[in-house]
Amino acid sequence: MTPTPTAATARTRSWIFYAALLILFWGVWGAFSALPASWYGYPDEMIYSVWALTMIIPAAVILRGQRWDRRPAATIYGLLIGLTGAGGQLILFQALTMGPAYLIFPIISISPAITVLMAMGLLRERLSLLAGVGLVLALTAIVLFTITDNESDGSSGPWLLLAVLICVAWGVQAYFMRKSATIGVNEATTFGWMTITALALIPVALIMVGGLPTDFPWQAPALTAVTQVLNAVGALFLVMALARGKASIVAPTTNALAPALTVVISLVAYQTLPTPYAAIGIVLALVGSTLMVYADEKRGEALTEAVVTDALETPETRTVQ
Repeated sequence: MTPTPTAATARTRSWIFYAALLILFWGVWGAFSALPASWYGYPDEMIYSVWALTMIIPAAVILRGQRWDRRPAATIYGLLIGLTGAGGQLILFQALTMGPAYLIFPIISISPAITVLMAMGLLRERLSLLAGVGLVLALTAIVLFTITDNESDGSSGPWLLLAVLICVAWGVQAYFMRKSATIGVNEATTFGWMTITALALIPVALIMVGGLPTDFPWQAPALTAVTQVLNAVGALFLVMALARGKASIVAPTTNALAPALTVVISLVAYQTLPTPYAAIGIVLALVGSTLMVYADEKRGEALTEAVVTDALETPETRTVQ
């Protein structure tokens, strides 16, 4: 009987499924995430607080029936992942009060490059030429999605340092997600720590906003919860995708295609046309991500063929003398 691919190989290639779910959830979330602020003037710090609370929903699902990894390494990586992610969110809110969003987000969008460099340097991940071309196209697309035609006389300031810190924090977070998976930390434990740290920083967000605001209609937090639960579930899929695939491929692929989907949904929902930069970004994101996925599929096929060949060359029965 012809041997089948190993379970490990199948698990590794399943990152595509979870990355697709991540792109779907974050793409929809991105299209509607600004509604609470634009419709009701809901503060960003309160949006963070509601997001942290919505993290409990996917955490409860993934933790059900799963073993909590109590190893010191799992705790350390869990805290690092949670603090770099949630801390980056809080710093972002502060940066947006000090500088222009259209200059801040292009800097933050380069975070996958930090992940790729760390994964290649510390985890010894290697990319084929085809995947490398796809990576460059995806990173270029990420930048194009955040370019606008606005102009500002302020090109630097304290916000610039904060934007760089966020970029590094989120790039490092994705790397630590992948690193924790390589030492056997399960997704439930990682996401559990992400939820704990997000909740722990709610008091900081309330201090930043000056206390719990009560002068907003109930629709504001309700709409925030509906949109932010998409963000929270997407974060879970990111953990699951990075646990199965290369960080140097997963990070740029998801960061390129999620904004592309956001642009398409916004086009349909708001009847707005994408900027020329965004249109080019969509094309580059699709081409670049396709190249990386195709290269990873070819790599998976090669591994499967090697497994089959090795199994065929190993005698399954012995002749009794």
